Amino acid sequence: MKKLSNYIDGELMPAISGDYLSVYDPSRGEQYAEAPDSDSRDVELAYRAAQKAFPSWSALSVDERSAYLVKIANLIAEHTDELAHAESLDNGKPLTLARRVDIPRAASNFRFFAHAITQFASQSHEMTDAINYTLRQPLGVVGTISPWNLPLYLFTWKIAPALAAGNTVVAKPSEVTPMTAFLLAGLCMSAGLPPGVLNIIHGDGIKVGAEMTKHPGIKAISFTGSTRVGQEIAKVAAPMFKKISLEMGGKNPNIIFADCDYDKMLKTTVLSSFANQGQICLCGSRILVERSIYEKFKNDFVAKTAERKVGPPQDAASKVGAIVSKPHYDKILSYLKIAREEGGQILTGGKTVQPKGYENGWYIEPTIIEGLPHDCRTNQEEIFGPVVTIMPFDTEEEALLYADSTDYGLACTIWTQNLSRAHRLAKHIHSGIVWVNTWLQRDLRTPFGGVKNSGVGREGGEEALRFFTETKNVCIRYL
Repeated sequence: MKKLSNYIDGELMPAISGDYLSVYDPSRGEQYAEAPDSDSRDVELAYRAAQKAFPSWSALSVDERSAYLVKIANLIAEHTDELAHAESLDNGKPLTLARRVDIPRAASNFRFFAHAITQFASQSHEMTDAINYTLRQPLGVVGTISPWNLPLYLFTWKIAPALAAGNTVVAKPSEVTPMTAFLLAGLCMSAGLPPGVLNIIHGDGIKVGAEMTKHPGIKAISFTGSTRVGQEIAKVAAPMFKKISLEMGGKNPNIIFADCDYDKMLKTTVLSSFANQGQICLCGSRILVERSIYEKFKNDFVAKTAERKVGPPQDAASKVGAIVSKPHYDKILSYLKIAREEGGQILTGGKTVQPKGYENGWYIEPTIIEGLPHDCRTNQEEIFGPVVTIMPFDTEEEALLYADSTDYGLACTIWTQNLSRAHRLAKHIHSGIVWVNTWLQRDLRTPFGGVKNSGVGREGGEEALRFFTETKNVCIRYL
């Protein structure tokens, strides 16, 4: 049984309580590790280490901070295989996906912000008798809280810009998937990152996340996770006037018009529906199809989906791995029951799977449901699993109505060759991200985030660097 440690002030240590949380292998449904069950005392210890490290870290030149981030990026890349195996074991995702996407992206996050900070420019505004210039200075100690679905990928997405901007960090990974954050601590030590600059605290949301949020010395909280938890963070942080960035849930529409590049659309839609077992906030879980091609699409989509092998993450043939945890597995199954009660017809999937040798693992077939109204629970509430609904539409206006009918507004995909239609829909749809004839094509320079219940603020590129800095205007009158 592997025991993980917190990373505080440059050292690995247990929680002050001495208690541990169980960490499970989703592919087998068995405990395989223990993570520190930290509490407010550990948060305070981490905060004090970060506070002590802030003056010297923030005083480094951008080139010096950049060099540390590049070292960490290189070490992540050098340890891709080890990290990918750890991510797959911890999360249940196919090893091929972790090796191809998650770990390379984690390295890219550090490398991107290492270079972005060297190009981060301030503004000046000249008057007839004075000049104004803007300083963007680090906030101090900041907190980051990241989710279980893309553990190292999203953990580094927050840490890298915070460090690049000159802040010191108290970071909480998900207690469900803590392994790669623990391994990252070792890489930071190998890179010679000064003690206290990054502190990683393991534990649950109540004992650690909530304590970070209400800590008076932590100046900002960057959170990715559920809308429910985001609301709780906002309730606490807002009266304290903390900066908050909340990237929350999604119930994303995938709008398919008859004039699309059909083969490209079909291949991408299978991926955008079921990648990472549908446990990506950007997955297209509501598929809206122009009626003239609905039957053809339905038949082809069902056939392609049924071909996707559900199996152990380490099996190279597995396209769909295990669900991350037993509670989440049960939640997804409960929504399949709700869909049936609402009159939905399951076209394929809808059943659990027990692969040989992994009978106790948490596996669910990729599932397609039709026959549901756009305003039912199945089409309104975030399931966050390998479950999609399909429904036809007749007009562009109807498609827009269905697409915008939920409380979420994170991402949308539109498939059409009509350039005017693409621009028109992209402008009017209530979504923070719109992909046209593609999905999950990310440029790290672009803003990322949602509207409505999907989030507050933006991450990525200069948006992230702005979030982790405070603006100061300096006005100097000419003599």
